[in-house]
Amino acid sequence: MKVTDVQLVMSAVSPSQYPTTGYPEIGFLGRSNVGKSSLTNVLIQRKDYAHTSGQPGKTQTLNFYELNHKLYFVDVPGYGYAKVSKQAREKWAEMIETYLTQRSTLAGVVNLIDSRHALSDYDRQMHDWLAYYQIPTLYVATKMDKLAKSKVKAQAKDLQQQLHLTADQSLVMFSAKTKQGAPEIWNWITDQTKNQLQRS
Repeated sequence: MKVTDVQLVMSAVSPSQYPTTGYPEIGFLGRSNVGKSSLTNVLIQRKDYAHTSGQPGKTQTLNFYELNHKLYFVDVPGYGYAKVSKQAREKWAEMIETYLTQRSTLAGVVNLIDSRHALSDYDRQMHDWLAYYQIPTLYVATKMDKLAKSKVKAQAKDLQQQLHLTADQSLVMFSAKTKQGAPEIWNWITDQTKNQLQRS
C-alpha cells in the first residue's frame, strides 16, 4: 500500500476512547524496545512519524494511526519491561487484553521479536496467549541487519521452531535499515484487512 495520508488520531486506555469509524485495525506487539516504531515508520513510509525511543516502556497507551482513511495501525505498549511498578504492568496487561480480545475491528496482530536472541519468557507467553485466543498473527523478527548474513537463515529456522509455527503461519525477517521484509509484511496486512472487511 502506498500511504498518502497518516495521522495519529487517538491515544486510548479504554474501549470508550477507541475510534468509531469501523476501519480494520492491525495491532503491533512486542517487547519494549524491540523496534515497533521503526517498523511502523518503514511501513508508512515516514522517517520519524512514529516516535522511536531508547527508553523502554515509553508507550503507555494504545496509539491509533489512521492510514489513508481506511486502516488503523495500533501501537500497543511493549511487554516485559521490568522497570515499572507491578501495578503499572498489571494495568497495561489489562488494557492490552481488553483490546485484543474484545475489539471486533481487529484484523490481526504483528508480533515482533528480536532476531538476534532466543525467545524470552515474555515472548513465549505472548505466543501462547495469541494462539489460545486464535488471533491472526504475523511474527516479525527485527534487527536482522545486525546478524551475520551467514546466520540469518539458520536463525530464522530456529525461531520458527521455537514459535512452533504451523505450515500456514510465517515468520518474516525484517530490517528497518534495509527495509527487507517490508513487502511481505504489507502483503499479510492487506490479506488480513480484506478478510476483516468480508467478515464485517
